[in-house]
Amino acid sequence: MIVLAIDTCGAVGSIALGRVEEGAVSVLAQTELAGKSYSAQLVPAVRAMLADQSMETVALEGIAAVNGPGSFTGVRVGVSSAKGLAEALGIPLLAVSRLAVLAWKAGASRAAIDAGRGEFYFRSGGREFLLQAKDTPLTEPGGIAVCEASAQRVFPQGVSVEAPTAADALRFALPKLLAGDFADVALLDGNYVRRADAEIFSRTGAKTAGKA
Repeated sequence: MIVLAIDTCGAVGSIALGRVEEGAVSVLAQTELAGKSYSAQLVPAVRAMLADQSMETVALEGIAAVNGPGSFTGVRVGVSSAKGLAEALGIPLLAVSRLAVLAWKAGASRAAIDAGRGEFYFRSGGREFLLQAKDTPLTEPGGIAVCEASAQRVFPQGVSVEAPTAADALRFALPKLLAGDFADVALLDGNYVRRADAEIFSRTGAKTAGKA
């Protein structure tokens, strides 16, 4: 099974191509994507990576997408591109959390990613939520995976690793791939954790207008 992995949630993104056979996954190639231009880069980069492997898009048999949390724009581009490819090729799609991949990569029970505004996307006990820096659980047992200097400062006991990549997501997704635990392409959405500013401000504006 030839699987494409997509991760455009962070400041730097990546795509990876892997082969799943005999209960294992081998990464055939990985390409880094510069931030803030994912929409223009992603599909051409997929085609170029496949061409380097003497393959075409029809060779793809599955897609693993990291659907957040992270950059709102990055999450949207990655998820929409994954859904578009899956629908066009008629292949299955699964989604994995960036926090879950980070925790797995570090061998930790929890994970934290800088969400800006003095907040962190935090994963603990299978739950993902926003955590204020002042509320960091410094005394709880179990490691906290981090991949940023800002998170390392707030979580000094954290297990620091390189930021997760599409290849990491591909390896993490192996059990789901083997089990056929795929998503409904039509229903899959981004794992944003925090609402977008546009949504927050539009609702605030609506409430303000209603009071006028």
